[in-house]
Amino acid sequence: MAKGDYYDTLGVGRDAGEDELKKAYRKLAMKFHPDRNPGDKAAEAKFKELNEAYDVLKDAEKRAAYDRYGHAAFEGGGPGAGGGGGSPFGAGGFEDIFAEMFGQFGARRPGGNGAAAAGRGADLRHQVEISLEDAFAGVKKPIRVQTSVQCDACDGTGAEGKSQSAQTCTTCGGAGKVRAQQGFFLIERSCPTCGGTGRVIKNPCKVCGGAGRVQRERNLNITIPPGVEDGTRIRLSGEGEAGLRGAPAGDLYVDISIRPHALFQRDGANIYVRVPLRMTQAALGGGVEVPTIDGGRSRVTIPAGTQTGDQFRLRGKGFSVLRSGARGDMYVQVAVETPQNLSARQRELLEQFEGEGGQGGNSSPESEGFFAKVKEFWDGLGR
Repeated sequence: MAKGDYYDTLGVGRDAGEDELKKAYRKLAMKFHPDRNPGDKAAEAKFKELNEAYDVLKDAEKRAAYDRYGHAAFEGGGPGAGGGGGSPFGAGGFEDIFAEMFGQFGARRPGGNGAAAAGRGADLRHQVEISLEDAFAGVKKPIRVQTSVQCDACDGTGAEGKSQSAQTCTTCGGAGKVRAQQGFFLIERSCPTCGGTGRVIKNPCKVCGGAGRVQRERNLNITIPPGVEDGTRIRLSGEGEAGLRGAPAGDLYVDISIRPHALFQRDGANIYVRVPLRMTQAALGGGVEVPTIDGGRSRVTIPAGTQTGDQFRLRGKGFSVLRSGARGDMYVQVAVETPQNLSARQRELLEQFEGEGGQGGNSSPESEGFFAKVKEFWDGLGR
C-alpha cells in the first residue's frame, strides 16, 4: 500500500512550524496510542504512521529531503537514505515527545548524571523532642544517627588500594541505564553489570566490598532556632547516607516535636497561662504574680469582681518569632475556684454572706439577671 503524505498524516500544512508539528503529533499520538486502543489493529497502524511522519518532519534535513523527493528520499539510495525515516524510533522522535507526555523515556541521557543519581545516598529522617523553653530560646541538640559513611580504607572509591579507581562500565558506557526495544516501546532499566552506577570495580575493597561506604553510628549537633514550632522539619544537606562509590550523599531531615508544658499553652507567637483564683481574691481584687516563658515573673493586677474567663494581656511576654527578634504576647486567663472542704466557721460565714446578698444586694448581677429572665419566661407561659 502506498504511503500517505506525511503532512496529511499529521493534519498540518506544508508550512507548519516546529511547535505546530509537535502539537499535532502529540494530540494524534495520544488518540491512537496502543495502550488506549488495545487490540485495535487500525489504531496500531495509524500510530506507526504518525511516528514515522513526525520523525521525518521534525528533523530539518529530513524534512528538506522529503519536501524535494517525497518518500523516495528514504528508499534505496535516495538522498535521505540511511536517515532512519522508516523507524518510529529513529533520531529520538518517539522518545522525545513521549518523554514530555508520559515522563517514561529520555529522563537520563548517556553522559548525563543518571549514574550519579542512581548511586546517591538515601535521605534519612530523625525525630528530636525538645521542651517548650528550648523552642522559645533555641538550643543545640546532639543526636546519634545510624547511617552509611564513606569507607576510609578506599576513600569511598570501592576499589582495593586508594590509588586504584573504578572503570567505566562497558555495557552502558557509564550511563548506568540500558535500553531495549519491546514492540512500540523503549524500555529503560538499570544496567545489570554495574547496578546503575555506571562504573565497575575490578578489585573491590575488602572493607566495604566495593560499595565505597560502611555502616556506622554518627554523632551530630543540630542547631534549633528560637521560635521553632511543633512539627518543623530541619534539612541538613549531605548529612544522610553516603553515596555508592563517591556518589553524592543524601540529606538528613530532623523533625521537631515539642513536649506539652505544665503551665503554658502556645498558639503561634502567643502564650496562654491559666491562673486559678480563690473566690475571695476574685471578689475583692488584688495582685497575683505569674511566671513567664523566659523564666521571669510578672505581676498582674486583678480588679475586684473578676470572673472566670476574664483574661489579661502582657505585651511582649509571649513566644519568640522565628527568624526575628520580636515576641508575641502572653495572656493570663482567670478561673475562679469554688471553695471546697469548708470548715463549720467558713460555712457559717458563707451562709451569712448569702443571706445578706439575698436581701436586695447586687453582688451577683449575672445570676440574678438570669433567674429574673427565667421568671419572666415562666410567667409568659402562665405557670
